[in-house]
Amino acid sequence: METRDNGLLTVGAGLSRPYGKLEGRRMKIAVGSDHAGFELKENVKKFLKENGYEYHDFGAETFDPQDDYPEYARKVGEAVASGEYDRGIVVCGTGMGISIAANKVPGIRAAVCHTTDMARISRAHNDSNVLALGGRLLAKELASDIVSAWLETPFSEEARHVRRIQKIKEIERAKGRRA
Repeated sequence: METRDNGLLTVGAGLSRPYGKLEGRRMKIAVGSDHAGFELKENVKKFLKENGYEYHDFGAETFDPQDDYPEYARKVGEAVASGEYDRGIVVCGTGMGISIAANKVPGIRAAVCHTTDMARISRAHNDSNVLALGGRLLAKELASDIVSAWLETPFSEEARHVRRIQKIKEIERAKGRRA
């Protein structure tokens, strides 16, 4: 499904782009987690830094067993939906709760991914703009591989996938929300 040549990633319909770059600049990533995802989020930040990504941590700033994932999902979702950040990565215990909350932000397509294949497909087919990870479920090495696959995979722009995303945006508009 993918090939690498001279620092380019080719996926699906043959689209290529330099790893982690958008239009000649580094991708900006918003990150956030609750207490259950805090440790894995710290590992994700280390991975992002080591690989030259620009990121901002929207919290939690410290491990606090009383915090709640919707707060961080909203902050990351709004940062991505506004266009200030290109993509977001959120972490809770399973990735499910924080993805549900992030998907309430209009314009967000958050995907829970527990494998590299899920990460690639969520980007190539669904143009996911927020990656949700399970801090209680993923080893840090696998999480880094998932993040890498997700960041490096472009949207395929195949007509059937574009059509489906447009239908998702229509649902948001029908509910009185911006798409």
